[in-house]
Amino acid sequence: MTNVDMDDVLKAATAAYLAGQPIDMSALAAELRLSRATLYRRVGNHDNLLGLVLANLAEHTFGQIKAGLTDEGVIGIAKVLAGFERYINTIVTAQPLHTLIERDPLLFMRVVMSPGVVEDRLTALLTRLLDEEVAAGHASVQLPTEVLAKAMVRIGDSFMYSHLLAGGEPETGSAVSVVTLMLTSAAG
Repeated sequence: MTNVDMDDVLKAATAAYLAGQPIDMSALAAELRLSRATLYRRVGNHDNLLGLVLANLAEHTFGQIKAGLTDEGVIGIAKVLAGFERYINTIVTAQPLHTLIERDPLLFMRVVMSPGVVEDRLTALLTRLLDEEVAAGHASVQLPTEVLAKAMVRIGDSFMYSHLLAGGEPETGSAVSVVTLMLTSAAG
């Protein structure tokens, strides 16, 4: 057995995902020189691993967007809204995500649109951004920031991925409009 840690597993799984390939647990175990049983003990199951890959990529993407907004001097609720809008517009155009959705829409919905690591990580990122803007005195809200952040994630999901259930195209503009109304109404 090689000395493979979770970072190695995530790196290999992320490479497969970004290449548009399914994350095949048998192939991944062989690539990492692990038994399938060891791989499953480390990651839980396939859905958990895919969730971690997507959550890590979401965190990376959101971090880049947030840094850009900071460089631009955007503050307060405007920063939160701009970050949300840029994030969802980036995600809906990501080719690896389109490939995953086309290949296995039920897997995608199970991992991304259900409570789990992806929703938790996005909620934490948005909560942190809201908390930073409130702490800096750039914004105030009359609801807990975590409640607002979770609502933002769920609103985004419902408009970004509703086309999977009903056809059509993602409605990112509608998501931004609803979140704008929610945040400006929640601002103190």
